[in-house]
Amino acid sequence: MISTEKSVKSALESLRGALDQLENAVDRQVENGHNAEQAEAELTRMLEDRSRLAQELDAAEHRGNRLEEANREVSRRLVTAMETIRAVLDR
Repeated sequence: MISTEKSVKSALESLRGALDQLENAVDRQVENGHNAEQAEAELTRMLEDRSRLAQELDAAEHRGNRLEEANREVSRRLVTAMETIRAVLDR
């Protein structure tokens, strides 16, 4: 009978150990799933930021191009004005 009790106790200890390992494995899987969700959420935020920044960059480039065009026009008008003033002064 003692041998049977030892066998049962040994089997219960093995079962407890297996259950502990299973619980630990489940905890790791849950944590990995949580980490994956966090990574996916961060990736989504980064993609949204990238999209927003790309739009802002496009707008800034467009504004820069308009300023360059305006600068060229002002420069052209200044040259024309200077030539007109020189022509008037030369008369």
